[in-house]
Amino acid sequence: MKTYDAIFIGAGQAGPFLAARMAEKGMKVALIERKYLGGTCVNAGCMPTKTLVASARAAHVARTGGDYGVTISGPIGIDMKVVRKRAETVTMNARNGLTGWFSGMKTMEVIYGHATFTGARTVEVNGEVLTAPQIFLNVGARPTIPDFPGLADIDYLTSTSIIQLDALPRHLVVIGGSYIGLEFAQMYRRFGAEVTVVERGPKLASREDEDVSDAIEEIIASEGIAVHTGAENIAFAKAGDGIAVSISGMQDIEASHVLVATGRTPNTGDLGLDKAGVATDKRGFITVDDRLMTNVEGIYALGDCNGHGAFTHTSYNDFEIAAANLLDGGDRKVSSRIPAYALYIDPPLGRAGMTEKQARASGRKVVVSKRPMSRVGRANERGETKGFMKIVADAETQEILGAAFLGIEGDEAIHGIIDAMNAGTTYPVLQWSVPIHPTVSELIPTIIGDLKPV
Repeated sequence: MKTYDAIFIGAGQAGPFLAARMAEKGMKVALIERKYLGGTCVNAGCMPTKTLVASARAAHVARTGGDYGVTISGPIGIDMKVVRKRAETVTMNARNGLTGWFSGMKTMEVIYGHATFTGARTVEVNGEVLTAPQIFLNVGARPTIPDFPGLADIDYLTSTSIIQLDALPRHLVVIGGSYIGLEFAQMYRRFGAEVTVVERGPKLASREDEDVSDAIEEIIASEGIAVHTGAENIAFAKAGDGIAVSISGMQDIEASHVLVATGRTPNTGDLGLDKAGVATDKRGFITVDDRLMTNVEGIYALGDCNGHGAFTHTSYNDFEIAAANLLDGGDRKVSSRIPAYALYIDPPLGRAGMTEKQARASGRKVVVSKRPMSRVGRANERGETKGFMKIVADAETQEILGAAFLGIEGDEAIHGIIDAMNAGTTYPVLQWSVPIHPTVSELIPTIIGDLKPV
């Protein structure tokens, strides 16, 4: 049996950084990864997909250059092999960077293999048993595959496999109208494919306010993407060299490729958690307390597998919380984290805090202000006026409760709200800031000045 000060299972965006902190302090740590360093973000999420989004935007800008007085002779072509290679290069640079970093740490051992618990303090990997007083799980999640009739009989794509495509689909049908599905839908439409989005719910991006969901659908549809919401009885069948996608009340959709983007499932089913006594919820997420410890003393769950946010930035914040509490004498809590994320369609959606619907349901006296991007100078100058900016606040405490910036640079401008919320700045204080012109962020004080009761 090999003994360590800490064992890390999974090398996503939380565990490795905590392992590195411990190794820098001279602690002996084992980092176990069954496949690739970097987790979803580096290998199948943020880095490759946002690289693909950038390629798709370049194609879109080239096609619309005439609107800006820029003429290009001939049609815009897409070399999907180059597109794929560019994304692969970004991934490999990041993955290799982690390999190089960890190889220089004398007290860290990186082990490739599938780890399973044999007890509350022991794990087995590659036939060896390892033990440590602290064990950290950072095993991430994978695409959820629903039990649709006929799905198992076709060659479908997931958000992991689609980034390996080096040929353009003729007609991509995306099953799922949420964040992952929408990003791939717009991306492949801009590459030149016919695209259809099929969503079982009544709205796209259903966790958002209704006005945000409607605006997202308008943006998607304006680029020629077909959208079918409220889809029932979805089924699949082979049809010649393609795929027939059937929905109740509709003629079959003829697809060349199908992307299943219906959520994520935590990678917790094959860890032997029962042998360690670690509890999970009904969806398989590991239950943790406010400091990320499971029900078993000394075992922690970080990142996507704990159900407290499925983003790179929330995973990294899990590392920050654990490092502060375990190494720096801090007292940080998951519950102190303000929800924030982005949807990377173009234009993007930046979100912070509560939605308007959540704020109203909280029983607070809510004030709301909304401004269309057509009344934002920067948006007009850039010729990108789709979407709007919305801020929600508490009229009595003057606390900013949340915001949704759907529009050009919305993913960057939202940080003005995120920072103010984290600092506990009330909206009257933020109203009198003097922002830079011309920017999207400069409208924040103006929007605050227009807050009205709802």
